[in-house]
Order: sequence, then structure tokens, then C-alpha cells
Amino acid sequence: MIWSIIVGAIIGVIAGAITNKGKSMGWIANIFAGLIGSSIGQALLGTWGPKLAGMALIPSIVGAVILVLVVSFVLQAVGKKN
Repeated sequence: MIWSIIVGAIIGVIAGAITNKGKSMGWIANIFAGLIGSSIGQALLGTWGPKLAGMALIPSIVGAVILVLVVSFVLQAVGKKN
């Protein structure tokens, strides 16, 4: 459990760095982005590549990047309406 949280946080940090959104995300958001992004990435791409704490790293990072981009797009669109 704790390893999953740590690996999820690392995946979230990597996704934030790739998308340049990492500075605006806190550590809790990084954990959620990593864990949810891992599920999305593995559902879309499968569980190939190196694994850590039961998460396939490459699909997990891709899924987290997708999640961060979608969430930032939605938040930006909502912000423009207000």
C-alpha cells in the first residue's frame, strides 16, 4: 500500500514535469494523478514494460500525462467561463 502511494507520487511528479503543470500541483494531487493515471494507462495500453509496486511504469506515466492534460484543460475551460 505505501509503495503504491510512493510510486504513484513519483509517476505524478514525472507527468507534471512532462506537461509543465507540476509546479501548480501539490503532493496530494501528484499522488492522485499517479494512481489514477496508472489505472488509465494500464487500461488503455496494457501492463507491459518495467513494473514497480504492481504498476507498469511506462503505461502509467502515459496515463498520468493524459490525465493531467485533460484535467488542466477542463479547469482552464471552466476558469474562462467565470
